[in-house]
Amino acid sequence: MNDNPLKIAVILGSTRDGRLGTVVSTWIVDQLAQRGDMEADLIDLVETPLPTVFPVLGQPPASQQARDLLAAVSPRMAAADAFVIVTPEYNRSFPAALKNAIDWHGPEWHAKPVAFVSYGGFSAGTRAVEQLRLVLAELHAVTIRDSIGFQRVWEQFDGAGKAVDPAVEPAAKVMLDRLAWWAQALREAKSVRPYAA
Repeated sequence: MNDNPLKIAVILGSTRDGRLGTVVSTWIVDQLAQRGDMEADLIDLVETPLPTVFPVLGQPPASQQARDLLAAVSPRMAAADAFVIVTPEYNRSFPAALKNAIDWHGPEWHAKPVAFVSYGGFSAGTRAVEQLRLVLAELHAVTIRDSIGFQRVWEQFDGAGKAVDPAVEPAAKVMLDRLAWWAQALREAKSVRPYAA
C-alpha cells in the first residue's frame, strides 16, 4: 500500500433523473479501489450542486448560499492530484451541470491530469469527451489520451454493476496507469516549481 496515494476526484457530470451515471461512476470508483497507488473521492453534482449565477469576474460569490455550495466541492477539487470525469453525451456535447462545475474552478484544474469515462448510445459519449478536451486545455489541465466509452450503456452492466465486456477492465487499467504516471510526474514537478498559469 502506498503511504502517499494519489488523490483522484471522480466527477459525476449527469444530474438527470433516472441517470445511469451512478452505475458508471461506481464502476470506475471500484476500479480505483483495486489499486494501491490511488484513492477516489466521488463528487456527485446531484449531491453537491453548485450555484448557477456567477459573480462579477474576479469577485467572490456575493451570497452565503453560493459560498456554502462551493465549500462542499472546491476544497476537494483543490486537494485532488488528478480527475476522472464521468459524462454522458447530451446533444453531441456534455451536460450543463458539468460545464458549470468546470467554470467555477480555475486553479483547481491547473497542471493536473484528467481522464474520461463516457457513456451514451451509439457514440458512447465520445463527442462529449472531445469537447471537454478543448475546455480543459484552456484551464491548463492535461487530458489523458486513453479513455473508456460505454456504447448502449444500458446493456453494459449486470445487476451487480459489473461491466459485461471483459475487455473493459484491462482498458481501465491502462487508462488509470497513464493517469497515475501524469499525476505523479506533475505532483513532483509542482513540488519543485509551482505552476504559474
